[in-house]
Amino acid sequence: MVVADTGDFNQLEKYRPQDSTTNPSLVYAAAGLPQYQHLVADAVQYAKKNGKDLAQQIELATDKICVNFGVEILKIVPGRVSTEVDARLSFDTEATIAKAHQLLNLYEAAGINKERVLIKIASTWEGIEAARQLEKEGIHCNLTLLFSLAQAAACAEAGVTLISPFAGRITDFYKQKEGVKDYPAEKDPGVVSVKAIFNYYKQNGYKTVVMGASFRSKEQIIELAGCDYLTISPKLLEDLAQAPADLVVKKLDKAHPQPSRDKWVLTQKEFAYALNADEMAHLKTGEGIRNFVADLVKLGEVLKKLLQA
Repeated sequence: MVVADTGDFNQLEKYRPQDSTTNPSLVYAAAGLPQYQHLVADAVQYAKKNGKDLAQQIELATDKICVNFGVEILKIVPGRVSTEVDARLSFDTEATIAKAHQLLNLYEAAGINKERVLIKIASTWEGIEAARQLEKEGIHCNLTLLFSLAQAAACAEAGVTLISPFAGRITDFYKQKEGVKDYPAEKDPGVVSVKAIFNYYKQNGYKTVVMGASFRSKEQIIELAGCDYLTISPKLLEDLAQAPADLVVKKLDKAHPQPSRDKWVLTQKEFAYALNADEMAHLKTGEGIRNFVADLVKLGEVLKKLLQA
């Protein structure tokens, strides 16, 4: 299944994917466009009405603008939208759970059933534990910033609905580390990682959906044909639309997965060690959180000026 990775409604109208996913960087970029200023203004007015002080107003406005984009997206896509919890809460289980409830309350106030929303959480131990509890409440989660089998294994044991392994960022790391300009698609480190997670899940009977994400080329996507979901940017959707149809051949088969390891059940200490031992996953998880926080801060500065106007 194809999922659009964008906050641009025009692109969603063009490609009509089943689902859509956003992140703080996409929301920040889209919020600066003239055609979406009514969504920003609505968020600011909501925050002014409900916030006790400026700091709370900025937080409320940030939540509301993310939900406003999600609501508009759900008018276009028939499935679900992923909305991200504040990345600054990535190491706080209880705060992540509370923020998930706040986001869903905003969706429900807008008439959106929680079944149409995936709460997007970073794949830290604390984030995975938050997802475990939310899933028990019937709240579906998308575990993002996922770069390793250890993270994927912990997510599966937590019973999360969906994970987003970041193929492109894995490849970026190894290109820089190894001084390689490019890899053949079948040997691309990001592709290899997503395949390994897919086969591990299918061999061990996990229900968690694997949604490959963060692609750098159409070749990466084609090599993962057959994966449960793939979230693809508008640019790469256009590249795929122009590619010959016979290039896309099913490479992954959930009914016949390639051999993988048996179930890997990790304690918190084992998870921490496994993530630390994987230089790429350790660095990329932290980098991803920092980048999302940076864009949240930039969005907050924009909203602060509007709230003070």
